[in-house]
Amino acid sequence: MKKSEIFHRSFAELCYALDEDNLKISMYTGLDAQKVTICQGDPYLAGIMGGKGKWSGTKAQMLDVKILENQKLWSIVIAPEYKRLKYYFIIENESEKLYCFEEGIYTENEIRHRNLPRCFLMPWMNKSDIIKTPQWVEDTIWYQIFPERFCNGNSSINPPGCKKWKSQKVHFADMYGGDLEGIIQKLDYIKDLGVSGIYLNPIFKSRSNHKYNTEDYEIIDPYFGDEQTFIRLVNEAHRRGIKIMIDAVFNHSGWDFDKWQDVVKNGENSRYKDWFMVNFFPIKKTGDTKDKNFYTFAFFRGMPKLNTNNNEVADYLIGLCKKWVADWKIDAIRFDVGNEVSHRFLRRLHDEVKELNPDVYLVGEIWHDSINWLMGDEYDAVMNYPLTEGIKRFFSESELTSQFLECHYNRMSSAYPEQICRVQMNLFDSHDTIRLINAIDKNIDKFYQMVAVLFTLYGSPSIYYGTEIALEGGYDPDCRRCMPWSDIEKGKFSEVTEKIKSLIALRNTNKAAKSMNLQFIHNKNNRLVTYTKKKENSTLTVVLNCSNVDEKVSTDGNVLFSNNYNNEVLGKDGIVIFG
Repeated sequence: MKKSEIFHRSFAELCYALDEDNLKISMYTGLDAQKVTICQGDPYLAGIMGGKGKWSGTKAQMLDVKILENQKLWSIVIAPEYKRLKYYFIIENESEKLYCFEEGIYTENEIRHRNLPRCFLMPWMNKSDIIKTPQWVEDTIWYQIFPERFCNGNSSINPPGCKKWKSQKVHFADMYGGDLEGIIQKLDYIKDLGVSGIYLNPIFKSRSNHKYNTEDYEIIDPYFGDEQTFIRLVNEAHRRGIKIMIDAVFNHSGWDFDKWQDVVKNGENSRYKDWFMVNFFPIKKTGDTKDKNFYTFAFFRGMPKLNTNNNEVADYLIGLCKKWVADWKIDAIRFDVGNEVSHRFLRRLHDEVKELNPDVYLVGEIWHDSINWLMGDEYDAVMNYPLTEGIKRFFSESELTSQFLECHYNRMSSAYPEQICRVQMNLFDSHDTIRLINAIDKNIDKFYQMVAVLFTLYGSPSIYYGTEIALEGGYDPDCRRCMPWSDIEKGKFSEVTEKIKSLIALRNTNKAAKSMNLQFIHNKNNRLVTYTKKKENSTLTVVLNCSNVDEKVSTDGNVLFSNNYNNEVLGKDGIVIFG
């Protein structure tokens, strides 16, 4: 066995408290490891550390094994009697035994001729350090709405130059008059789908249709409505059992933000110059920002970067969140470009907002490994693009096998502490991506397969408005088309909608669908994906035929959902779920 393939440290996802009593410990080995044992016990059982007493722990085999692409991940849950733990590992295969300690990895011969090396240590399971996430999120299905394109409910507040509502391609600067009143009018429609949360793209005053270049953080965009309309939306949603999440754009403002305009006008004499990241004056008004005149979102000059290291900026932005939570009674906040604001700012925000309402859900927009933000004192979760991007790869690259899918799932479901994984926001498309149906060349059968996978993953699934009708759209801005209400009301999409509603209902009623207990079953056909999920007395089996040949699939339970499945034959791009 290669020592370089063995890794553990007493930190983050490899050693953390699940709750006040239980500690989860994981370690990586190479694929050739066949058995891992943990030797563990209280660090003071042989006296104080540094004394002459010889410590020896109790051995327990680590039976939870996940297969990754180039490694195995071994896990165990231990309940330390005295809230602390000292431990090391024994790794074995047919021909070799290795010992893994904090200070190194040793062969059996090396360990025999020396004192016990320094062990790993969990010094104390402090109650305040245990990661806590809002439990309600595990049972929530999100419906993302781009307000300007969802529904025009009040034409009297339409923006100048507002175009006639249409369901075809749109251009970057088009305005169609979608507003908050329109969302209120469609709440019963949303409730009927079975979803239980609405995620709204930005609603604050901005000259754009997307509102990510904020002009005023304290005013609802007048073309969307006003504060009273938004509060009514929240109340009406809550009355139907629907949570509300709004978008916080704190990485950058818009060019028209009054604090930035003061900097543009007054330069070094502006009292707000430290609210932003200006490298030299004067402020240039044209071109990109590759000259480093000031930092922005990407290189967009119209989106100057806010300095969240500045206490005044932090006070201002945190004050906004506290108002939204305390006065508007929102349930969740999604943070745009959530990986570029300061950790110090996020820790303050987390503490102050959670003090008002511990159940508020804080989500970061981060497209990569996010462990630095997911230690329990910043975000509760992130938009889990890495998980779903790997799944999208499997469906679009025919050479990838079910083993690839298993390894990818195992890696992502172990990337963060379980409390975090259970509330991760999982999605296949959004206002930033190509629509799901377009990403798979408009193959409706693959579309059903992928939506079914989304609703049988751990975490909190999110669908983009129009997913329930397989709404088409290319890359931004085409992914932001208007909702075709006239065609919906005529029943044009009823077949698709009923299938999506049945998948949502399955998610809402079957405990196993939400479970992290997932096991892959591999077949001779390596593009036939089978996995089972269990929770308590509930069991679910999902079979996806991603190959080009029909497969015989026998169900030993009630069929809960199917497509392209007849007389126990699962056709190309077919799916059957039973339990």
